[in-house]
Amino acid sequence: MTMDYFLFFCGFLLPVVAAVEETLMDTKWATTELAWTAHPETGWEEVSGYDDAMNPIRTYQVCNVRELNQNNWLRSDYVPRKDVLRIYVEMKFTVRDCNSIPNIPGSCKETFNLFYYESDGDTATPTSPFWMENPYVKVDTIAPDESFSMLESGRVNTKVRSFGPLSKAGFYLAFQDLGACMSLISVRVFYKKCSTTIANFAVFPETATGAEATSLVIAPGTCVPNALEVSVPLKLYCNGDGEWMVPVGSCTCAAGFEPAMKDTQCQACSPGTFKSKQGEGFCSPCPPNSRTSSGASNVCSCRTGFYRADNDSPDSACTTVPSSPRNVISNVNETSLVLEWSEPRDSGGRDDLLYNVICKKCLVERSLCSRCDDNVDISPRHLGLTQRRVAISNLQAHTQYSFEIQAVNGVSSKSPYTPQYSAVNITTNQAAPSAVPTVHLMGATASTMSLSWLPPEKPNGIILDYEIKYHEKDQGEAISHTMTAQRSSARIEGLKAGTPYVVQVRARTVAGYGRYSGPADFSTNLQSDPEKSLQEQLPLIVGSATAGLVFIIAVVVIAIVCLRKQRSGSESEYTEKLQQYITPGMKVYIDPFTYEDPNEAVREFAKEIDISCVKIEEVIGAGNPHEHLGSRGKTARHFQAVPLQDFTQSGEFGEVCRGRLKLPGRREIIVAIKTLKAGYTERQRRDFLSEASIMGQFDHPNIIRLEGVVTKSRPVMIVTEFMENGALDSFLRLNDGQFTVIQLVGMLRGIAAGMKYLSDMNYVHRDLAARNILVNSNLVCKVSDFGLSRFLEDDPNDPTYTSSLGGKIPIRWTAPEAIAYRKFTSASDVWSYGIVMWEVMSYGERPYWDMSNQDVINAVEQDYRLPPPMDCPTALHQLMLDCWVKERNLRPKFSQIVNTLDKLIRNAASLKVVTSTQSGASQPLLDRCVPDYSTFTTVGDWLHAIKMSRYHDSFLNAGFATFDLVAQMTAEDLLRIGVTLAGHQKKILGSIQDMRLQMNQTLPVQV
Repeated sequence: MTMDYFLFFCGFLLPVVAAVEETLMDTKWATTELAWTAHPETGWEEVSGYDDAMNPIRTYQVCNVRELNQNNWLRSDYVPRKDVLRIYVEMKFTVRDCNSIPNIPGSCKETFNLFYYESDGDTATPTSPFWMENPYVKVDTIAPDESFSMLESGRVNTKVRSFGPLSKAGFYLAFQDLGACMSLISVRVFYKKCSTTIANFAVFPETATGAEATSLVIAPGTCVPNALEVSVPLKLYCNGDGEWMVPVGSCTCAAGFEPAMKDTQCQACSPGTFKSKQGEGFCSPCPPNSRTSSGASNVCSCRTGFYRADNDSPDSACTTVPSSPRNVISNVNETSLVLEWSEPRDSGGRDDLLYNVICKKCLVERSLCSRCDDNVDISPRHLGLTQRRVAISNLQAHTQYSFEIQAVNGVSSKSPYTPQYSAVNITTNQAAPSAVPTVHLMGATASTMSLSWLPPEKPNGIILDYEIKYHEKDQGEAISHTMTAQRSSARIEGLKAGTPYVVQVRARTVAGYGRYSGPADFSTNLQSDPEKSLQEQLPLIVGSATAGLVFIIAVVVIAIVCLRKQRSGSESEYTEKLQQYITPGMKVYIDPFTYEDPNEAVREFAKEIDISCVKIEEVIGAGNPHEHLGSRGKTARHFQAVPLQDFTQSGEFGEVCRGRLKLPGRREIIVAIKTLKAGYTERQRRDFLSEASIMGQFDHPNIIRLEGVVTKSRPVMIVTEFMENGALDSFLRLNDGQFTVIQLVGMLRGIAAGMKYLSDMNYVHRDLAARNILVNSNLVCKVSDFGLSRFLEDDPNDPTYTSSLGGKIPIRWTAPEAIAYRKFTSASDVWSYGIVMWEVMSYGERPYWDMSNQDVINAVEQDYRLPPPMDCPTALHQLMLDCWVKERNLRPKFSQIVNTLDKLIRNAASLKVVTSTQSGASQPLLDRCVPDYSTFTTVGDWLHAIKMSRYHDSFLNAGFATFDLVAQMTAEDLLRIGVTLAGHQKKILGSIQDMRLQMNQTLPVQV
């Protein structure tokens, strides 16, 4: 590729700047004899004269043309080269025309030769180096453009020649005459260089030309003040003629500065203007509702009452919160409600408008309102609505409610005030009870039938009585008989022997009758059997007597406990549980292992699904069935590629798959399918299905939902809803720093609501941890893993569960009394919930870091508690500390935790107060989590210790290879090397702050 082609290919040239010549020697300005060395002495002769301006000059002449075989040499003084690679020689001379000299031999010449000789010092003598080519290096034969005769005045010729590259400290010039009549008027020795210049906002220093005439010398550039490099390396080429050529790379003015002085300077933006990004653009006036009073601003701060969202660019206008929604319309239907509203008059200048619906239950007599409990269903959801309509169900009858409809946008979280809202007050009607479940025949004689049934799932009030409707199957419903019963059992008399009857039952409240149960066919016996009848009635008699005895005992126990409560002033845990059991309509958890036949529990609590309705699409992991994951929750612990034949040894049950479920009359949904491996034992089958027996008793939006089981086909399956984002701990680690505090508190609120539901049902989880919380695509967190951890075999590779007397315990999540005495209660679940809070706010950090389980036990016993995670609001850490109170009766209930989180969500300003001290955690425990940087040998070891190994190459490539350099890093440095995630920046800069403290440095860290 030729140089011309190269320059054309690069696409542009820098405007040519005149070359600069630096003179090393010029005889024109000599004021004394030059005294150069001539050989032989009869050759060159130094003569004084005058130039055209009558200035005195020193010249050398030679004119031995009448003598044959001339070889006259003239050598200059020693000329230091000053590290220059190529030298230029300008010669002014005159030459006599040989034809104008009469009677001369044919040896007359009109040319002379130019030589040079390199030397590291002024060592030449009259005889050394030898007067000949080699050691002298010939540059060129010099011929005049014009010669002169005797009749004409001398015509001065000017010639320039160059030579190089030079390698020694200096050189001599030599002039050889072979028989000319000439005068060497002046000799100037110089070199060329490119002068200092500014291009593309970069300064390029003065640069000497290269060794060859075609050489391009690279000159590194430096950005002008307040400019930053766009690309590296920044350089400019200086050609052999001393002209700047092709620029590579460029600088642009930094944020807050704009081009000036024909793009040679970057000047600060004037007050009232700003420039948010580095680049060639100019400063702009501040966007609407913002201002700046200082120069060099890269952002204009918002005026009072106006804000920018976290994802708004600095160039965008500041906006404000919206006004309240308008025209709220309510439509009440018994215990259901539909709310509709119009957009607010003022959206705050934004287009990301959302709505929140806050439900409050009010006491009319006290004019007090409190947040609705989790049983109230707001569809599609109560927060972050895009449409202006919700359907609300499961309200209590004859109850006053207040609904606040808030309008929020992207800056509502920035405002210290509660979002503006419109409120509507409504009072629900009384709803009739739901249908009675299936009626059972307890016994029959020739003329009687004994029946029993369960109360309606939704009584919607106190059940006054039940109506039993029956008729002979052959006569039809037109000829029916009815009777009432005060309890959920009845005896129908006066029936025909050996006759089939159709029976239905419905419940009645103050709102009226509910729907009948489905028709049930029963028959009387053919003939009366007094003895058999007595046998059939005996269970009812014994059952009634037993129920009466239990009732009497319960009354006595309640009386004793209440008496103790009056004396002691505190309510015991047993009283709370007992009242839950005897409260009408309260649903209580039933342990499936209390069934004599565990299969009966599966049939009662889990719906059987036909295998044809299930379609397996993909195996997403192998693990215990209680470890249901979504597509992105794949951790080393959860998703191991374990062959099925190895499950028995590893304690695994089978595969976890993603699939689809299509039930008749319902739309197809994505589900998670857990299969039981082939060759299972009956105990393994019972243990596998026990989770379904437990899960099937729960119905809550924050509890993983059981769709059903497949037990009549192979393989045996448990089918649950599919959670797209998998386990909460790995999901948080994957999205470190990507959520707002409100979003994290919303996740915690969902977990607490699920645990409140379980606690109300008297179910103790025992293994509440972020790894057992699943997250769907809408960031809804749901509690999973119901009790199967007790069947896990010891796994030396998984230290999460530590074997203890009576089972395995997750030490880091377990309350002290549960570790020491196996005392598991809802209070111990509250302790575990506090650890889950810490996991969420630290984005999946391991509790107590790398401490051993025994160290954790000892630390907790000595009242050490985990410190607040980075940027954790003070109110949340205080709630964690409340959950970790050693006395379990002093810990908050889950209902109190839900109410506390609701208050924090409503008052977002309280979440902006961040813990600045290590309150509640003792210093020795904190010391364990701050790395000792003297133990690290490389920056890579440090990055590995803080779980930031992914940036190892970025640090090294940017030159941050020592701790001294790392300790000086700022947020801008991290952004420049590719650390763009805010959470990762905070973690690294926080660790650098610790590093500086240990290195006794005081440089500021920009966190």
